[in-house]
This record gives sequence, structure tokens and C-alpha cells, in this order.
Amino acid sequence: MIAWFFGLPPVWQALLASIFTWGVTAAGAAVVFLLRRPSKAFLDGMLGFAAGVMLAASYWSLLAPAIDMAESLRMSGWGVAVIGFMLGGAVLCAGERLHSTAMRPSGEEKAGRRSALLIGAITLHNIPEGMAVGVAFGSLACGIEGATLSAACMLALGIGLQNFPEGAAVSVPLLREGASKGRAFFIGQLSGIVEPVASVIGALLVLRVRVLLPFMLSFAAGAMIYVVTEELIPESQRNKRGDLMALFTMAGFSVMMLLDVALG
Repeated sequence: MIAWFFGLPPVWQALLASIFTWGVTAAGAAVVFLLRRPSKAFLDGMLGFAAGVMLAASYWSLLAPAIDMAESLRMSGWGVAVIGFMLGGAVLCAGERLHSTAMRPSGEEKAGRRSALLIGAITLHNIPEGMAVGVAFGSLACGIEGATLSAACMLALGIGLQNFPEGAAVSVPLLREGASKGRAFFIGQLSGIVEPVASVIGALLVLRVRVLLPFMLSFAAGAMIYVVTEELIPESQRNKRGDLMALFTMAGFSVMMLLDVALG
């Protein structure tokens, strides 16, 4: 089986590797089926947990790799990171203001907007990660120095395992907002479906995408931090046990940090 995979063209390797990363996202989203009538306090805690996951991912999965990648391409690492990060937050802020001005949403619509922002941020962050997998495999065909099949496979494995808590970070808050378990799972796994598409694009356009990736990673980080600070943490802190909600956020951060550092 392994020999068969090694013998495939790099684009097909990238596609299969990113299907694996999407599958792990789906597995994470499936945790909603294991929850039996969870209390509101627990679901509020899971919202805080999602915030912690996104906080850790924004640095270890996005900003740190963006800086390293930019510097390897002889670009200003801090410059790319700052510009992309601030632009990501600014775009989401502008979009939210336009929506609020046009719609003047009710309480239920605000909950839907919060879910949409969460899903959008996680999905947005999956696009450059998928491209990174595609670039890793596509670099083999281009003969880029330092590119190896084992390194590409380890990158896909690391991103895949990091996707497990991210899938849960989407599906569980959706359950909190009143979605059925089936719908929460479906949307949770759907947030990762962009990775195979982005991976193939990255493998086909490896040289061009390499230059854009640092900015895209930083942009996604800015979008995620905006959602965390604007929506997730404030909403989880509405619970009367705000101290416990903060511990859930720290737990989410710790889990994602552990996965990112151990598999980085």
C-alpha cells in the first residue's frame, strides 16, 4: 500500500494526503454524536474550548509558519505577518459592520452570525493549510531543494491530527446554537472539505503559491483572532461560571498547542 502511494504522481499524492486531513476534521466534528443531552454550561465551556483551539492555531499553525516561510523566500517575515494578520481582522470587521448596518439582526440572527463567523474562520484557515500540503508534494516534481516525500507526508500527518480539535471546535458550538447533531456534524466536516481542493491547487501551482502562502496564513490568523476576541470569548463569559469557562479556553489552547508543537 505504501509503495503504491509512493509511486503516484505528486498531485495525486497531495490529493490523497489532503483527503486524510479532511477525514480527521470529520472525525473531530463527529464528537457531537457522543454527547448525550449536554448541559448549557458544558456547551458554553465548549465555546470557550473552541476559542482556545483557535487562539493556539492562529500562532503555531499559521503565524509562526508564515514568518518562517516568508524568511525562507527572502521576504520580511514580520512585515508579511503584520500586514496579513491585520488585514484578516479588518476584512471580517468590515463585513460584520456591513451586515449589522444592513440587517439589524435579532438575537437569534446574531447567534447565526456568530456561527457563520466561526465556520468562516476555520474554513478560511483550512485553505492555506491545504495549499501547504499541496506545495509540499508539488515541490517534489519541481525539484525544489530540501523537498522530500517523507517531509511532505509528515506535514500532512501533522496538519491532519491538528484538524481533529478544529472539527469539534465547529460542530460543538453549532450544537450549542440549536443545530441538530446531524447538521452540526455535516457543517463541521464541511469546513475541512476545502483542503483537498486547495491541496491540488497548491501542487499544480507550487511556485506561485509558495510566494502567496505566508500572506494567506497570516490573513487566516487575523480572521481567527478577530472571531475569538469579538464573539467566542465574550459569549462564553456570559455564563455565570466565567472562571470555569476561562479554564475551558485554557484547555482548548493547551490541546492545540500540544498537537502543534509535538507534530510541528
